Amino acid sequence: MSAAMDTESTYSGYSHYSGHSKKAHRQGRDRHKSPRSKDGSRSEKSVTIQTPPAEPLLGNDASRAEEGQDDNWGETTTAITGTSEHSISQEDIARISKDLEDSVGLDCKRYLGLTVAAVLGLLVFLTPIAFILLPQILWRDDLEPCGTVCEGLFISVAFKLLILLIGTWALFFRQPKADIPRVFVFRALLLVLIFLFVFSYWLFYGVRILDSKDTNYQGIVQYAVSLVDALLFIHYLAIVLLELRQLQPMFAVKVVRSTDGESRYYSLGHLSIQRAALVVLENYYKDFTVYNPALLTASKSRAAKHMAGLKVYNVDGPGNNASGQSRAMIAAAARRRDSSHNELYYEEADHERRVKKRRARLVVAVEEAFTHIKRLQAEEQQKAPGEMMDPREAAQAIFPSMARALQKYLRTTRQQQYHSMESILQHLSFCITNNMTPKAFLERYLNPGPTLQYDRDRWFSKQWTLVSEEAVTSGLQDGIVFVLKCLDFSLVVNVKKIPFIKLSEEFIDPKSHKFVLRLQSETSV
Repeated sequence: MSAAMDTESTYSGYSHYSGHSKKAHRQGRDRHKSPRSKDGSRSEKSVTIQTPPAEPLLGNDASRAEEGQDDNWGETTTAITGTSEHSISQEDIARISKDLEDSVGLDCKRYLGLTVAAVLGLLVFLTPIAFILLPQILWRDDLEPCGTVCEGLFISVAFKLLILLIGTWALFFRQPKADIPRVFVFRALLLVLIFLFVFSYWLFYGVRILDSKDTNYQGIVQYAVSLVDALLFIHYLAIVLLELRQLQPMFAVKVVRSTDGESRYYSLGHLSIQRAALVVLENYYKDFTVYNPALLTASKSRAAKHMAGLKVYNVDGPGNNASGQSRAMIAAAARRRDSSHNELYYEEADHERRVKKRRARLVVAVEEAFTHIKRLQAEEQQKAPGEMMDPREAAQAIFPSMARALQKYLRTTRQQQYHSMESILQHLSFCITNNMTPKAFLERYLNPGPTLQYDRDRWFSKQWTLVSEEAVTSGLQDGIVFVLKCLDFSLVVNVKKIPFIKLSEEFIDPKSHKFVLRLQSETSV
């Protein structure tokens, strides 16, 4: 109980605005009331998407305000900036509504395909049984007696149907991982093939057996057995087309994220463009680091500052000859542009120094906290043997000692929007439960992990759009480029065919490696 109160008191400054934060908010609001800036440009209008105040770890401050903060930053200070890192326009809202409508159509298409496949599968399994039972029901008295061979065929049909049922369940009855824009060609081809096959068997059965009321019951059972054998061969064909054909690597694809240029290489087999896009997205969520738009704000602000330095104003009017002054201003802007690499160098060096310092403070704070929890566990065991401290209570007890250092490090590295207080407490209690070291606890926060490591609410990519010049049902070819777009960024995929490798063999005579070492009795000193 006391640990929870300590945690609550530590974070009371982040859930309520103090008097200082309200004053900063009024100043920021007054600043935005000015209709025009000094150069006459209007402020950009945007619809701000705000997250709930209880979700982020330690507030939702903008990352640019962190650049001017020192190490003695107050816990109750709230920085208010004029712009938002995430904004959405009317075009984006229209695109989102269109994507929602498309998703409804995809759901209907998916359920329709599942219904057709289920009905066809039920027809396939009931057809051999119907072939055997219909003569017994319609003209049982006229049938010839079923001998030993006929009864053995019953057992064969039963076991073959069981094997076919298990194979069909393993191959087709799977939880869908994604909704693709077009139909899967090979699966549709197999469904059409099965339908034509069963229809032809029913047509032959109706004409030659039902109309004539064939009395050879053993031949009818043998006809049903041939149907089950053919269905087993079709199932083998489905395994080859759907599973085995794509296993051999034939293409190497390069995936590049458009915002930060992070890239990965993957090997793919014979796949259609839409199925290759699914494989790329599955690997993206586990291989690419999580997309963090806050890391791009610094480079954008530098670019805007440099572009502003290249503006030239003719204050004397168009009629006066101010070419000399214009040339001087252009030369000054060029010198400022040439010195921009120094600004970038010192800015990155200062940022790296700040990150290293706060990382060192965080490591020391976490090690001290874990040492404290080990001491508490030892004291609990001495006082009451057999009673262990609850991991959740232990995490709440040591979390306030490391919260400030963790807060500053996450804000410096711009990761605060991905880690809430509840998620950190859960991870800390998990590490305590499994007796993990401080280094194992810090691994999640020191290095940005893949997208799957974070909660789904923190993802910036959930719905994707495939853009391709070729038909998405066509196979991969050398030189094909397609793009996977989401709301904030896109993945550019470039396909290259793996070259044909010609490997030759060269024989080396084992006797060529033999040599004679002759030692002289007299050596020079």
